[in-house]
Amino acid sequence: MKRRNFMHICAAGMAATPFASWAEEMQGMTIPASSKKSRYKIAVIDLMILKRQKLSALPLADEIGADGLEVDMGGLGDRPTFDNKLADPAVRQQYLDKAKELNLEICSLAMTGFYAQSFAKRDGAEKMVGDCIETMQHMGIKTAFLPLGIQGDLVKNPELRLAIVERLKTVGRMAEKAGVVIGIETALDAKGEVALLNEIGSKSIQIYFNFSNPLKEGRDLCEELRVLGKNRICQIHCTDEDGVWLQNNTRLDMKKVKATLDKMGWKGWLVIERSRDASKPRDVKGNFSANTAFMKTVFQS
Repeated sequence: MKRRNFMHICAAGMAATPFASWAEEMQGMTIPASSKKSRYKIAVIDLMILKRQKLSALPLADEIGADGLEVDMGGLGDRPTFDNKLADPAVRQQYLDKAKELNLEICSLAMTGFYAQSFAKRDGAEKMVGDCIETMQHMGIKTAFLPLGIQGDLVKNPELRLAIVERLKTVGRMAEKAGVVIGIETALDAKGEVALLNEIGSKSIQIYFNFSNPLKEGRDLCEELRVLGKNRICQIHCTDEDGVWLQNNTRLDMKKVKATLDKMGWKGWLVIERSRDASKPRDVKGNFSANTAFMKTVFQS
């Protein structure tokens, strides 16, 4: 394993437990293999490490010990499209050069502006997604995150289903033509998401799975993964709601999750979103280094 990754694991471990206890835990532990050879890679999100659309998110992701970074498309508000600095070729090249220098991958783009916007009703939503797809093509990125958000909650607002399906059919055709995948996050359970994907009918529209969604609704996380199956899940937000670090989360059995994904034959990016210590929510390095180190000991051993 790279010395950098080993040092991050040690540092995060010592921050989580007294040194003697951490050293004892490290004895006999299998050191994670090189991420390049692993079926699972670990990333963080520029928005969540407080570096939205900032080039400095890349060196910070490197310091945290991640294999990659999910980059947000920028704010939306009342603009005709995202406030996307990556629309500038010079800025895009800076990102690509810095990622190469640090041996990091930009694993995905995120359209988090749709958390608060209505994908079903917002004028020009297809163009906004189209701008994201264009940026993906310029940067060689294959996956984008599209949350249907509060206003697109199909459990609370089932009347929006037809409009959402029609718009996602259009987006699916755009993504297919570009050779990329749009991963959606919904409020539905796994069976509901399977039915939704069947309605949309595009292999370029898949589920961007979020561990916290079934957990907070009391559903069986591993069963949800099995119902969806490996070919419907493009990427995973691999954290719970804020409160405690992943290693201290009693309702999330990460070794069981890994065994489930292994058996499914799934592989890909596990992107750390939250699971911040409630007593230190803005301690970016502490929270995300600890969670990254823990995920690597579980998924890259």
